[in-house]
Amino acid sequence: MSTKATSLCLLCRGAKGLCGKHACPVFDLWRVIESPPIPCASVLEGSSPPSVFVGRVGYPRVRIAPAAPPETGDTSVYDTPERWLELTLRDVLKMRLSLVRGVTAVDVRKTQGLQELQLLALSQRPVDLELRFEKPPKASVKLDAFAPPMGPAAPVEKLKLLGESKPLPPLEKAFYDIDFKAGEAILYLYKSGVPVSVIQRALSVGALGTGKLRRLVPTRWSITAVDDTVSKHLVACVKKLKTLNHYLYFERRHYHNTFVAIIAPGSWSYEWIEAWFPHTTWNPGARVEVEGDWEGYHGRSTYASLGGCYYAARLAAAEYLMKEKFQGVVILIREIYEGFFLPIGVWFVRENVRALFKSRPERFETLREVVEHLGKATRLPLSVWFNKSTLLKMLIRQERLEAWL
Repeated sequence: MSTKATSLCLLCRGAKGLCGKHACPVFDLWRVIESPPIPCASVLEGSSPPSVFVGRVGYPRVRIAPAAPPETGDTSVYDTPERWLELTLRDVLKMRLSLVRGVTAVDVRKTQGLQELQLLALSQRPVDLELRFEKPPKASVKLDAFAPPMGPAAPVEKLKLLGESKPLPPLEKAFYDIDFKAGEAILYLYKSGVPVSVIQRALSVGALGTGKLRRLVPTRWSITAVDDTVSKHLVACVKKLKTLNHYLYFERRHYHNTFVAIIAPGSWSYEWIEAWFPHTTWNPGARVEVEGDWEGYHGRSTYASLGGCYYAARLAAAEYLMKEKFQGVVILIREIYEGFFLPIGVWFVRENVRALFKSRPERFETLREVVEHLGKATRLPLSVWFNKSTLLKMLIRQERLEAWL
């Protein structure tokens, strides 16, 4: 591992321009967070993207919060993670932190009086609304490991929709069909082309499920539930496909991250490994921390130790295999470097892995060739990946056994 590569930010500390960028990326993001707060009065009129956040603290009595920026017009990109890779992370943060939330405490089991909020959440286009607060919202930043960042919040006294909320036809069907089980509705919406982020929002506001069994689902739970449900279905379909007979190698670099994918011959299995360098979001220490989790052909019975990113990346991988109509052994590796220090949500992983699989892969006939490319792409030496990866070790043992036979 190059000392120069790993210590650049530590040596510069935003003062010497050692990375060659016009402005320090770290300070640039902090300026967004520390910038003067948006003036918030007791009444806000704006166009909700739409956006509705459901908290988890105090479950089953949680906080539900519709949100809008203090502006009107087409704000749809504010709550559409599928479009955020087109933007800089600074722009994403600036956009998200301008969303003002009107907070109400509700019981997750009592969704009957929330139809107006549910229809807002399901709308296919921004909805003009008025939020009347009990007191002016205080400047604040909400950061979450799963959900995207959000800005100021205050208890809401009254919510008034100023525009019409019109869901997409598949969402309308799922919402009004009270005999549609939540899992079935999720798959129906996905197959109908509804974006994953919209399905997650619909599940979160209690708009899916059968009759009186409908419940509000905290946003961070709904995100992983949809990624898990859809990817499980896709994986079941992938297992019926032919097996890949060569190796595919993908590589992507994006905002202090490197993503690598290896697809090897064999039946479906999957592994996700993250390497957090010092002084990054989940590693305040002084040495690199590497963790991974995996599943074999029959899946897993326990929740992945790496949480939502595991399922978000699995969804992107399963989508690719379905598109290309083959199955294989999928190993996904992510290195996170200095300068990446904010929890911004699992959308970052899902959309980057989707983008990774849209790139043109390199094709190889042997595992040795793949491993050589992996060693050149990552800062960490190959010994780390061999030590941490269950599936790499399995592939090596299999290759040796086949050579012996």
